[in-house]
Amino acid sequence: MKDQKQRALRKQVAPYERSELQNSIFQIVNTLGPFFILWFLAYKSLSISYLLTLAITVIAAGFLVRTFIIFHDCTHYSFFKSRKANRVLGTITGVLTLFPFEKWGHDHAIHHATSSNLDKRGTGDLWMLTVDEYLDAPFWTKVQYRLYRNPFVMFILGPIYVFGIENRFNHRRAKRKERLNTYLTNALLVLIIGLLCWAIGWQNFLLVQGPIFMISGSLGIWLFYIQHTFEDSYFEEDDHWEYVKAAVEGSSFYKLPKILQWLTGNIGYHHVHHLSPRVPNYKLEEVHNNTEPLKNVPTVTLASSLSSLNFRLWDEESKKFVGYKHLKQVAKSRVSVDAKPEV
Repeated sequence: MKDQKQRALRKQVAPYERSELQNSIFQIVNTLGPFFILWFLAYKSLSISYLLTLAITVIAAGFLVRTFIIFHDCTHYSFFKSRKANRVLGTITGVLTLFPFEKWGHDHAIHHATSSNLDKRGTGDLWMLTVDEYLDAPFWTKVQYRLYRNPFVMFILGPIYVFGIENRFNHRRAKRKERLNTYLTNALLVLIIGLLCWAIGWQNFLLVQGPIFMISGSLGIWLFYIQHTFEDSYFEEDDHWEYVKAAVEGSSFYKLPKILQWLTGNIGYHHVHHLSPRVPNYKLEEVHNNTEPLKNVPTVTLASSLSSLNFRLWDEESKKFVGYKHLKQVAKSRVSVDAKPEV
């Protein structure tokens, strides 16, 4: 019966798994157009006031996040019907967002296939330990983990490392197509940045692109974090893991104000996206509204999402996220169990 319900749910969503050329082109125009205009205005405002420049870069960063959503759809081949068109636009938007199309697409596909599976963590997701794994880990692993999960490291230093450094290199086992795409992305970045620095000066380039990069990068990592780190989330070992349940319960419905929902390309409907990655971003809200089971998932708001910053570890016993304070209770329970005399 459970399998029948899951198949029925996926069948309900299937009609939306078609891109619409007019909507896709309109989204390109209303995203990339404003981004380039705002970038130019930010540069021009440098001669007036850097506070004005910063205000413009904040808005530009929002449009760069929206650009990433287009890139993200292209990696799922859901933005256009043509795979070639997805690759071309995905590579272009990948240059703008500092993501190699083939490399990220490969890792992200693994993320979708293994999301919320405790036995298949490690590719395309955030580093997360269970309570028992943390308690049994060596001292330096615990130090590294605490640093990794620290908000400053994750949301400030994280974008610099992931976007600026990690994305520039291929995996050891990357296939030729993936390697060549990364090389192409890097070459285009060097060319474009070099031309801009020559045309407007490297200082001006950094004054404009620096804030855009940091704001959009931090927002991007935050969105990815809250999509799978929230109260009432779902994680299971491989034997008990279910794809549909992982999608609907292990991916959040992040209910944002309309302007933020638009800038983030409806990615707050992440439960819909994980259920069917072939649904283009501009149809995610429609799927949510027209599919009854999807409307009854836990909702995360801007206010409630802040509590997720306290979620550090997954407790397999209670099946929920906990903070480091919870470790004291677990440690005490272990001591009491070990202290009991054998019968």
